[in-house]
Amino acid sequence: MSEERDWTTHRQAKAAKLSAVSNKLSGKFAKTSDAKIILEGLIASGDKVVLEGDNQKQASFLSKALASVDPGKVHDLHMIMSSISRPEHLDIFEDGIASKMDFSFAGPQSTRVSQMIADGTLQVGDIHTYLELYARLFVDLIPNVVLVAADKVDKDGNLYTGYNTEETPVIVEAAAFHDGIVIVQANEVVDKLPRVDIPADWIDVIIPADEPYQLEPLFTRDPQNITELQILMGMMAIRGIYEKHNVQSVNHGVGFNTAAIELLLPTYGQQLGLKGKIVPNWEVNPTPTLIPAIESGWVQSIHSFGGEVGMEQYIAARPDVFFVGKDGTMRSNRAFGQVAGQYALDMFVGSTLQIDQYGNSSTVTNGRLSGFGGAPNMGSNPSGRRHSTPAWQSLRADDDPLGKGQKLVVQMVETFGSNKRPVFVDSLDAVEVRKEAKLQNVPIMIYSEDTTHIVTEEGIAYLYKTDSMAERQAAIEAIAGVTPVGLRSNPAVVKDLRERGIVAFPEDLGVHRNQATRSLLAARNMEDLVNWSKGLYNPPAKFRSWS
Repeated sequence: MSEERDWTTHRQAKAAKLSAVSNKLSGKFAKTSDAKIILEGLIASGDKVVLEGDNQKQASFLSKALASVDPGKVHDLHMIMSSISRPEHLDIFEDGIASKMDFSFAGPQSTRVSQMIADGTLQVGDIHTYLELYARLFVDLIPNVVLVAADKVDKDGNLYTGYNTEETPVIVEAAAFHDGIVIVQANEVVDKLPRVDIPADWIDVIIPADEPYQLEPLFTRDPQNITELQILMGMMAIRGIYEKHNVQSVNHGVGFNTAAIELLLPTYGQQLGLKGKIVPNWEVNPTPTLIPAIESGWVQSIHSFGGEVGMEQYIAARPDVFFVGKDGTMRSNRAFGQVAGQYALDMFVGSTLQIDQYGNSSTVTNGRLSGFGGAPNMGSNPSGRRHSTPAWQSLRADDDPLGKGQKLVVQMVETFGSNKRPVFVDSLDAVEVRKEAKLQNVPIMIYSEDTTHIVTEEGIAYLYKTDSMAERQAAIEAIAGVTPVGLRSNPAVVKDLRERGIVAFPEDLGVHRNQATRSLLAARNMEDLVNWSKGLYNPPAKFRSWS
């Protein structure tokens, strides 16, 4: 027989850590001023540590506390983060507290991440999609410690994560059921919670924060900044994709292009007679630019990855549309939202920084390692899907008896970005970044094989209709404008592609360029959105330009 084995070593190690800081705890509660001591006692050098920091909600008190620990006591941590968003997220690498990072997105800190990789200060494990990162928390990146944020906590230690629940449950569960330590910063300690989002017996330590966790309105777009070019692109998309494919469920990436579509539904969409026929169901953050479409009856349901600052009262008053609890507050869920976006939607519409001549796209460019977030989940054709919808079936090849449908994956870009650099390039910057960052794979956001449509101000390329890479390249060239890729376009080839419906220009779709004016938007500024909401939407101060 084999030697007797102790099967509870993880549990014993956790108990020893908690015992070492027990003199600083009252039950599960620690003093705000003891945060640094608590972290030094519960985090061991080399630990895998998840620090909650997704796009919007940041465990900002705990991130600052982690950055203050003594590197002589805590060092070489393996950090696991959805989003690298705050300066101290990278300060801990410069100070030696952490050495390795697995992450999904680094938009606000993308330039610094790139520089630190070049300097050898930061080692990247991999760049993930959100869902991929969450999955690994239960397999090969099981955390020793997680640091998360809660809105409220009661005296027993139950958590209320409320409107911005986001990724907190999945992070906590990965640690709580594998003898990891769960440390929570709380905005407020109360006698009774509006609802219990995470039970107390999953939680080890609660530290009241000295200020509310950071929350950013990342999905708010001011309608006054939508251009007529973006309106034209929105009209083409509605006519040439949403209507053509009878799209019922959709995810919009954040951007002015998709904001334009949302504000065109109650006007241009109404003119086309599409109300009740397209996009009743959404998986999307509660973007304010959807308010007119909601109020005018276009939208039946919205499930959200996260919240959006200022939309709380509006959402609470529209429980028929949003996922709202008995307490009157929406509960977002980033992990479930990513699953829904990958498997349950007809279409994803997003944008990118570069598209190569073959149709691969990436937001990783020279000097900027921004990562992906959830776009590759939204923008992939899941081979495990089995249920069908008319939009899904509209992309099915007729000549294959075993064929199946496909998700519509739409890249919507202007041919030149805001930096005046061409979006369409022969080779993605990501090819060189892979070498510099010592990544195993080129960090491509959405692969050509998954991309079904590209929309620019020039027209739409229906890539799913192409039957060769050469034809796919020609379709991309046709709508790439005066970029180096677009300048190779052959007029005779473009004429043939238009006749066969592989490329469509505005006039091919019955879209009138002179109609693409700002007067067509259902709301032209933030005040209009407030009026549409009947005063329930409360924009953050930086978006207010009226008294």
